Amino acid sequence: MKVIRTVEELKSVVGALKAEGKSVGLVPTMGALHDGHVSLMEKARGDNDVVVVSVFVNPTQFNNPDDLRTYPRTEEADCARMRDAGVDIAFIPSVEEIYPEPDNRVFDLGKVAEVMEGTMRPGHFNGVAQIVSKLFRMVEPTRAYFGEKDFQQIAVIRRMVEIEGFKNLEIVDCPIKREADGLALSSRNVRLTPHQREIAPNIHRIMVESLDKARDCSVEEVKRSVIDAVNAYPEMDVEYYEIVNAADMQPITDWSQATQAVGCITVYLGDVRLIDNIKYTI
Repeated sequence: MKVIRTVEELKSVVGALKAEGKSVGLVPTMGALHDGHVSLMEKARGDNDVVVVSVFVNPTQFNNPDDLRTYPRTEEADCARMRDAGVDIAFIPSVEEIYPEPDNRVFDLGKVAEVMEGTMRPGHFNGVAQIVSKLFRMVEPTRAYFGEKDFQQIAVIRRMVEIEGFKNLEIVDCPIKREADGLALSSRNVRLTPHQREIAPNIHRIMVESLDKARDCSVEEVKRSVIDAVNAYPEMDVEYYEIVNAADMQPITDWSQATQAVGCITVYLGDVRLIDNIKYTI
């Protein structure tokens, strides 16, 4: 595996490979890699001739300075995971390399970015669009891979690809990877105390139980049951639970409003912010 730290070298190396007719899969990450990330790398490995993984904690997508400060950074372990997964190129740049000058672009991301995370984390999705668009221009991948845990983010990235005019680029969304007890894998999980880690899987359990309720209950009743059940744990606080139309991320009030309804939740467990989602089939 080749470790690259400059944009110039990245473009040179990947450009030469593409000139040979090789397909390139890109997995953008913020590091602190876990088995969920590895599943994206393995999917990219199976689909492409060359796999590029970026590791960059992007400051423009953090609206909370403490979250940026405490985000885990584990470069040595990350490199070991990438090597084991068969990654060809690890792109690990500095902030100065990615942002030699401020990125003042504002993206017209539309309604997919105006709800849920867009409401709770102002500027977050614009920062995501900034860094992902930069990576797409640097690498010019054939395919790019994203995990469905960040379900709304994938819709935002598809919108960014549309408005920025990236041609012949396939966005590949990959299933959520979970621990054996159901907890969605996340780099933030390492910040949970042992007691919090014991409680955290109840988020997924409660959402799974809501699938049965959806057959007989209204959207609002299902939402309220999930929120109340999670909040029944004193350590947990639901920031939001929305059931949305997967096509446009807009909240629904009736099951008939979506061919695919998705429940998206954000929960504070102590000061750790956890997200998850589940698909309803009515």
